Amino acid sequence: MDDRTILVWFRNDLRIHDNEILLRAVERSQRIVPVYCFDPRHFTHTKYGTRKTGVLRAAFLRENVLALQQTLRQLGGDLIIDYGHPEELLPQIAEKYQVDEVYHHREVAYEETYISGLVEEALWKMQINLRHFIGHTLYHKEDLPFPIRDIPDAFAVFKKKTERESSIRPQLGTPDTIRVPEGMDSGKAPELMELGFDKSEIAQVSNLKFPGGEAIALDQMHAFLYDHTPEEYTELSPYIAVGALSPNTFYHATKEAENTVLDKKRGEQIILKLLWRDYYRFMFKKHGNRFFQLGGLTGTPPEIAPDEDRLFDLWKRANTGNPIVDRAVQQLNETGYIPHYQRVIVASYLIHELKVNWLKGAAWFEEKLIDYGPANNYGSWAHLAGVGSSIKDNKPADLKKLTAQFYPKEAVELG
Repeated sequence: MDDRTILVWFRNDLRIHDNEILLRAVERSQRIVPVYCFDPRHFTHTKYGTRKTGVLRAAFLRENVLALQQTLRQLGGDLIIDYGHPEELLPQIAEKYQVDEVYHHREVAYEETYISGLVEEALWKMQINLRHFIGHTLYHKEDLPFPIRDIPDAFAVFKKKTERESSIRPQLGTPDTIRVPEGMDSGKAPELMELGFDKSEIAQVSNLKFPGGEAIALDQMHAFLYDHTPEEYTELSPYIAVGALSPNTFYHATKEAENTVLDKKRGEQIILKLLWRDYYRFMFKKHGNRFFQLGGLTGTPPEIAPDEDRLFDLWKRANTGNPIVDRAVQQLNETGYIPHYQRVIVASYLIHELKVNWLKGAAWFEEKLIDYGPANNYGSWAHLAGVGSSIKDNKPADLKKLTAQFYPKEAVELG
């Protein structure tokens, strides 16, 4: 092992299991410097007046960062937690601890890749390399049967070719011990008030029903797969979003459970959702900012009502007059989480019934959802708006059918 120091820049990979940047850094260096930066840019407002990160997601993120710090300490290490721009903080930390190289997982959305570019430029001036790893998807990019530019836009074709011609890698191991520089200062996680939230917003955190940390995530995954719960929704997406649970780990655990207690069809549904998640990330890599345009991939935006601002305000305040939509939006606002079918219902209602700019709805989800991810969120909203990347999947949801399926009594009342 070289007498080297590697800085591990954690972002959306808050775990020690199946984490390549952590494992490789431990293998290739004498000591590592684990770092997490709370970037103030993630806590600003969008052009639609929404927050980029709401208080519930901020609280959940903070819990997961602190849980990772505790886990690293149990292995003899620690985590530096700081507040500020990574392109300023990471060079300072690298200089302080005489870092030889920096490892991080590559992201796909514009803002995240832009920040990576700023960090890379700042480190390059110090003659320190920022090494990129790929660790957020089920299928590794290098194992796909096509380069990114040639990935089929049609989800069905992507799924068929990928499953037939590629394979999912085994899980990576977990470090037995973590070595950090002697006397390393771990800093302090910013309080929610420091992130820009007031007391009334912070009071909402008591509604958060998802405790943070990979230990919780792994326990909940096991319970879902083996405890015969009738619940169809895993409620694991928040942990996958922050990287407290690896999609690769979830896949292999699902396949193993299929050999004993898990119904095969249920297992297939889990894997299908993981595949959609992969698809959206690869589409973001291929098409970039077109997912943030009203016309999306088709260039033909849906109809917009002249009083859309008023209608959007009614929708986000759960005051549309539609009890099913209003109840779901209220649950989203209060808890930061609603199941997939409710997301489809409230999004479709906003786009096709109220005729509001779908990007505003997607921005509201960005603020409120604790399992928010740019690719998943904007990719799925684009499809519901009819402007997504997979033409066959560009269609409004059948609201009557969904209502009848999930709310049969109210469907009758609503006629």
